[in-house]
Amino acid sequence: MAGPAIAARDVGSIDAVLLSHDHHADNLDDAGRALLPLARSVITTRTGAARLGGNARGLAPWATTQLDSPGRPSIAITATPCRHGPPGTHLIVGDVIGFSLEWAGQRRGTFWISGDTVMFAGVRHVAGRLRVGTEILHLGGVRFPITGPLRDTMTATDAVGITRLLRPHTVVPIHYEGWSHFQQDRSEIERAFAESEPEIRDCVRWIAIGGSLDVGV
Repeated sequence: MAGPAIAARDVGSIDAVLLSHDHHADNLDDAGRALLPLARSVITTRTGAARLGGNARGLAPWATTQLDSPGRPSIAITATPCRHGPPGTHLIVGDVIGFSLEWAGQRRGTFWISGDTVMFAGVRHVAGRLRVGTEILHLGGVRFPITGPLRDTMTATDAVGITRLLRPHTVVPIHYEGWSHFQQDRSEIERAFAESEPEIRDCVRWIAIGGSLDVGV
């Protein structure tokens, strides 16, 4: 496990935390839990919000909440479907969601964060319901010895497949390094995109842990 690239004291003010799920430490560790009360809002699953309490708001897939801040455009946050593992694992893993963010002035489409999910029908439905301009993909092909070849997050091949469906302007791969259960690193993801058609591979942008990236929306 790699430690945080930015100390909590250096993060600054937090309008909102978008939490795909709260029950795995690679999404929410002890330091992250200590940080949550400093945010104005925490948007997560319904079961996660019940556990966290306080400033947490829970969403079911395709439900929407509004994020308002004085002097800033209102953001509509819609939960999108996730399945964090093979069929039948929901009772073990629990609820997981992704997020679609929409606000006035977007030119290329919604800002979509996949959340921790494998490729399944719920993720493919995003293509039929949303016009995605920016795609933030949780990758890494997570798997564990006890489950053999079964995956808990999307693989590099899945990343190319969902990008081919959504045709976003920008793709940003994340969540593929820093933990031992990640099975596919940046080089494997880069290779999968490099072997795809130009309009797919040319939209990928990379961001270093602790770094920043300007994305046109």
